Amino acid sequence: MTKKFLSGNEAFALGVCLAKPHVISAYPITPQTTVVEKLSELVESGELKSEFIHVESEHSALSAAIGASAVGARTFTATSSQGLLYMAECLTYASGGRFAIVMMNANRSTALPWNIYGDQRDSLSLLDHGWIQAYAEDAQEALDLALMSFYVAEHKDVATPFMANLDGFTLTHTYEVVDVPDAKQADEFLPPYETDNKISFDDPKNLGFSAGPDTNTEFKYKEHLGVLNARKVIKECEDKFFKIFNRKYSGLIETYKTEDADFVIVTLGTIAGLVKEVVDDLRDKGQKVGLLRIRYLRPFPNEEIVEALKNVKAIGVLEKDISFGNEGTVYTNVNSALHKAKLDVVSSNYIAGLGGRNIEKHQIEDIFTRLQSLNHEIVFVGLKEE
Repeated sequence: MTKKFLSGNEAFALGVCLAKPHVISAYPITPQTTVVEKLSELVESGELKSEFIHVESEHSALSAAIGASAVGARTFTATSSQGLLYMAECLTYASGGRFAIVMMNANRSTALPWNIYGDQRDSLSLLDHGWIQAYAEDAQEALDLALMSFYVAEHKDVATPFMANLDGFTLTHTYEVVDVPDAKQADEFLPPYETDNKISFDDPKNLGFSAGPDTNTEFKYKEHLGVLNARKVIKECEDKFFKIFNRKYSGLIETYKTEDADFVIVTLGTIAGLVKEVVDDLRDKGQKVGLLRIRYLRPFPNEEIVEALKNVKAIGVLEKDISFGNEGTVYTNVNSALHKAKLDVVSSNYIAGLGGRNIEKHQIEDIFTRLQSLNHEIVFVGLKEE
């Protein structure tokens, strides 16, 4: 284990290097580009033995990854924003084919208006495409998630592609000290990839078939079970990770000072760090507040959210997303969990950070203040009056 000063992108790239993918398909897009640039340097230097394919578009990047996975290769690609949307046609081919591809997505605003800065509308708009989705808070988690994503995706009970999301610029391009495992530790953690879901001359099978009304539901149900099975595999993965690397993760969610909290902000990604600071400040003033960070949006942590929030008075879901004409996508999912459990909690939705707009400390303090009124509201934080 060595300490290095790394950006989130560099940390993730080193995590991928430790996973030793057989094939990397790459197309540049801001703010993801430095991930595949770093991997290309590692391949060029000989440190990483991998086939690096520089394709002509994001659609081709995922198509190449599907082809590589279909012959049993451990496969990685990366993208962002419009690139992820360009891949949309291929996303369901990857998930429906049960190809255990790992993809890093640098969360970025979607056009129009054109914007290269970070929000989470790109990945959240594609929650229903059959991929596992996880969201990192910092560079250390980014590196660790790179390793763990291969473990989870490739597990025989899951066999599902994995999208690891890093907030554009606020995580991808900021630097922190990161503990980097050595190759021996990584090899102990991540076994070689083995799958029967591949093209083989010894065991021929059709991997790109049609399924009509008589059988389609059964295929989709099995795909659904694969994502659900990730719940137990994530726990197994994190237990093994802790045993080898002595870094502990908390499963599908992370809670911070929620045990006796009356008011809780629910969020995901890097903004959780600032919310923790506000929680500490308000706790010092005697206020019972807390944070629930969603680490995995698929599979969705229904039971974990209900357990963490069962005694609170009100929650505010803070997200960098809006489902136009309705509410935030994360808010919809959280409210569904509360409703199914018949949990009587006042909930509000705070839309912030769109197009990379800064979310400030006083705005988070204001959210906690507003929650105390016990009124439901949907608010665009910091909206400028015309």
